[in-house]
Amino acid sequence: MFLTRLVYTSSVTDNFSPNDIENILEIARKNNQANNVTGMLCFNRKFFLQCLEGSRSKVNETYHSILNDNRHQRIIMLDYKEISARNFSEWSMGYMPESSLTSPVNIKFSGTPEFNPYEMSGESAHLMMLALKETIPSI
Repeated sequence: MFLTRLVYTSSVTDNFSPNDIENILEIARKNNQANNVTGMLCFNRKFFLQCLEGSRSKVNETYHSILNDNRHQRIIMLDYKEISARNFSEWSMGYMPESSLTSPVNIKFSGTPEFNPYEMSGESAHLMMLALKETIPSI
């Protein structure tokens, strides 16, 4: 079995409601735990940035499910690679909402303090999530 990391970004659609984030997290955590997928989700009410880690087949299945979720649009894969170890092994799905604490981390890995993963490389997005994990408690 090969471990794989996939990082993608997407934006919300008109089908997305403010309560959907709790539903997304609940279902992701349940499904990811059953499939041994780990990762982190960053969200600011406009954009999603997510890292998925696990076996190639389970990460791909999870990503295809996201591609078919009508709450996402403009889904772009930023990075996909085989990895030797997970970075988010303790989380079936860690969650990092945008806050005043995330702005300094955003500016370190992107051009502005505003969270816009479409303006980031896959490597920068992944490094930003690692920095957020180390500096700010996840939900």
